[in-house]
Amino acid sequence: MNRENTTVYVAEEAEGWLPPSLVVIKPGIVAMVIISALCGMYVAGPGLPTSSSLVFWTMFSIGLATAAAAALNNYIDRDIDLIMRRTSGRPIPSGSLSPAGVMIFGLSGSVVSVTAAFEEINTLTAALLAASIFIYVVVYTLIMKRRTPLATFAGGIGGALPPVIGYTAVRPVLDEYALAMFLIIFAWQHPHFWSLALKYIEEYKAARVNNHAVVVGVEGTKRRIVLWSFILAGASVIPWYIGMAGGIYLAGALTLGVVNIAMTMTFLLSPARLAMRIFFFSLIHLPAVYLLLLFDLTI
Repeated sequence: MNRENTTVYVAEEAEGWLPPSLVVIKPGIVAMVIISALCGMYVAGPGLPTSSSLVFWTMFSIGLATAAAAALNNYIDRDIDLIMRRTSGRPIPSGSLSPAGVMIFGLSGSVVSVTAAFEEINTLTAALLAASIFIYVVVYTLIMKRRTPLATFAGGIGGALPPVIGYTAVRPVLDEYALAMFLIIFAWQHPHFWSLALKYIEEYKAARVNNHAVVVGVEGTKRRIVLWSFILAGASVIPWYIGMAGGIYLAGALTLGVVNIAMTMTFLLSPARLAMRIFFFSLIHLPAVYLLLLFDLTI
């Protein structure tokens, strides 16, 4: 559940009026992750499970895990958050919450969420939930984020797991349907995050966060955004190819993919300040692909 790679800009803007105890867990991101998991549950059915208990425990577990991971991210990044203007108002650097309290919530929430998934759902779902927390908090935030641009790929794995977690809650198996949902979000995250990184490149430089925008520069990042827009278009075709979805989904997914590719290729010749156009279209692109998938499964 890579919160850095998923709608961070919009969610943080919307959460500015909330009390610090809620801001630190990023409720906007929590809601988006829960919806993503529900999509996975719907695909596994198809349709939502008749067991309200299963739906509740899945939402509770992944929601708490996301909140806990967000809190631990805030705790680990408190020094660089203070340097970056975009993040300097977060609860820890602003002094609204104590680092120790945030850390305790993050650790306890992680344990409770995984335990709940193990006791109330199934072992595979609990294992995936634990893996998503570990990848995001330890591998991405603690080890890789400041050191290497490859952090985006590591974080992308955690960020693509929510629909898979929802899927396995209903159908405890990792099959081609789960992989298809994973690959779409994994491919989507790269141009989504890199476009945001271009907007805040100077802040990342000041904080010494070596992401793609900082290491390979503006033009190199633009080229990677184009490349991954093609990869995303290809990943979006997979559900149709494996028989998971039909022609309606394919037509819609291809249309979105072509529009996205056209926008990113135009961006190659545009100023870096226009990167947010790519970012905001990505906020439409991914939900639209998933809605098409759900619609195709319903009819």
